[in-house]
This record gives sequence, C-alpha cells and structure tokens, in this order.
Amino acid sequence: MSCNKFLLVIMSNLSRANQISSPFILIGIPGMEEMHVWISIPLCCMYIVTISANITVLLIIKADRRLHQPMYLLLSMLLVTELSQSNAAIPKMLLIFWFKLRDITFEECLVQMFFIHLFSIMGSSVLVTMAFDRYVAICLPLRYSTILTNSMIVKMGLFVILRGALLAFSFPILTRRLTFCGNHIIEQTYCEHMAVAKLSCGDIRINSVYGLIVTLLVAGLDIICLTVSYTMIIMTVLRLPNREARYKVGNTCSAHVGVILVGYIPALFSFMTQRFGASSVPSVQILISNLYLIIPPMLNPIIYGIKNKEIHKKVMNLI
Repeated sequence: MSCNKFLLVIMSNLSRANQISSPFILIGIPGMEEMHVWISIPLCCMYIVTISANITVLLIIKADRRLHQPMYLLLSMLLVTELSQSNAAIPKMLLIFWFKLRDITFEECLVQMFFIHLFSIMGSSVLVTMAFDRYVAICLPLRYSTILTNSMIVKMGLFVILRGALLAFSFPILTRRLTFCGNHIIEQTYCEHMAVAKLSCGDIRINSVYGLIVTLLVAGLDIICLTVSYTMIIMTVLRLPNREARYKVGNTCSAHVGVILVGYIPALFSFMTQRFGASSVPSVQILISNLYLIIPPMLNPIIYGIKNKEIHKKVMNLI
C-alpha cells in the first residue's frame, strides 16, 4: 500500500503540467455494456481460481523445505508476479461491470498503467530465467549446484525487477507529457498505454514507437532466448541413451513449455490486434487484450499442479 501511495505522489507531481481536473472514464467493453454483468460472472470465477491456485502452490513451496530449490523459487517468482498483475487489473474491471464505477483519476490511471506493464515485463523475464534453469539442469547437470546458487537466484531476481521497472516506468512518463483536450473516455477495461495515449490531441508517435521497441526488447528478445534454450535442451534430450530417460526429462520440461505457450500466445494476439487490427471489432480487440491478464495467472499454477510430481502430490494430499 505504501508503494502505491508513493507512486501516486510521483504521478500526481508529474501530471500537474497537464492540469487534468476531470477523471478519465473506463467504459469497459464498448458495444457490450448490456452484457457486462454476464461477462463479470466467468471473470469473477476465474479471478477466484487464480487467487486460490496461486496461493495454494506458493504455500506448498514455502511449507516444504525440499522444494526450496532454484526451479521452485523461480516458479514462486512467476506466480507472485502474475498474481500481482491480476490484482492490478481485475478488481477495477469487476467494479466497472458490477457497479458502473468507471471513473479513475489521471494519477491512478498512470499508477495502474505502470504496474500492469511492470508485471507483464517481469513475467516474461521470469520465463527466461526458468528456461535457463532447465537448460543448466539438463545440459550441464554436474554443474547445476555450482551455477544456480542462492546468490545467483538473487541476482536473477534483481535483474527481473530492474528490467521491468526501467522499461515500464517510461510508459506513464511518456503519457504524462501528452496534452489531453477533453476526451477522457478510455475504450478499455484498464489503463493500457496506447489506449490512453490515443486520447491525446498531441503527437503520440514517441509513445507508439516506444511501445513497439519495448515489445521487441521483451517479447521478441525473450522468445529468441527461449527458442535457443529449448533447441539446446531438445538436442540434449535426443542424445539420451534410452526412451525412459528421454520421457523423464521431457516430462520435466513440459510444464514450463505449457506456461510459455499460455503466457505468450494471448500477449502476441493482443499486440497484433492493437497494432494491425484496425478493421476488427473494438470489443473483440479488447477481449483479446484482456486474455493475457486473465488466462496465464489462472492456468500456470494449474499446469504445474498437474505436471509437476511433487506439487501434484502435495495438492492431492490437501484435497
């Protein structure tokens, strides 16, 4: 809470140049206002599943000292990141759908924008660190304990946080410099960077270019790193002496591959529809752009709960 207040103070000071007194309006999904209540039912159910599943897996990892290993520590980092991303967006969506509480101040909008983009970038970075963990475990097993030490995990965690903060903080900064001439209606369920920037009556080319650069630096670069890592892992797996060993190693990586697909496919669909889907229906664009805020945080702990033997056993014991 103190972090939110600190960021609100910063954004408040930065936004004084615009002298925006009236609040912004988040209209939700345009053209589907009459269905908001019905849309909120599956959304609320998914949010409850997200919170329950993530907290359950996090508590299991915390309670069992045998799971205090690099793979599970990085998994915990991913779950915390995605749970935080959901909490930054979904409660406001539900308030819009249930009570029509669409107003949001400019400062609150900038704070929400920062946190959503921060946790999105952090989630992608954690997936890369998890791929590195699997690469070392499978391709360099004898050096695993010497490479992935506790200090190395801390450094990887700091890299994830700093990378996310440095890239995400420019979004509210660039939005703050824009001039808004009166149109404060955001056709979204949350303060997405370009959705807010498009309301400006000034030049938003810098915002557009920076958003594209961040996408290439994060999604593009991270996908390349993930592809290289798993290409080397697959080559190592194929050289294993027997089928049982290949199956065991493949099963270990299948959960992470599933998480990668669940995380990147909605994000790429969202990016493509926002950048190149000018002719598509706005409500469809918004629904797709919300998928990567809702689906990955809900499915990731479930995937690990099913595919990971240790976590699956603990979950079944709890049930």
